Amino acid sequence: MAVTDKPLIWLHGEIRTPPLSAAARLEAGGLLRQLQGGVKLSMPHSRPMPSIGARCHELRIVDSGRTWRVVYRVDVDAVIIADVFPKTTQQTPVRTIAASRRRLKLYDHVTSED
Repeated sequence: MAVTDKPLIWLHGEIRTPPLSAAARLEAGGLLRQLQGGVKLSMPHSRPMPSIGARCHELRIVDSGRTWRVVYRVDVDAVIIADVFPKTTQQTPVRTIAASRRRLKLYDHVTSED
C-alpha cells in the first residue's frame, strides 16, 4: 500500500502575497508540505497549542517586519488549518484560541460518522 500525503483542510485564513512576503509564503508552504508528509515539526518552526486542543500546534513564520502564525491540527487523515494571523503580542489572543476551538469543534461535528 502506497503512503499518500495528508490533504490540507482550510477552515479559516489563507497564505498569500500580500500580506505575507513571497519568502514567508514559500517558507509556510514548505512547512505545511512537511506536515502533509508526516514530519513532526518542533521549535523553532512549530510549537504545541494544548490550549486549543489535542494535536494542535502553531507554525511560526518570521517575515520582514512581522511574524505570522498558522494554527493547525494533525489528524490521522488530514492537516486541518484553523487560523492564520499576524502575531502582534507575546501571547496568542484569547479570541484566536476561542475561534480555533470553535472551528475545530464544528469540523469534528460535521465530519463525524454518527
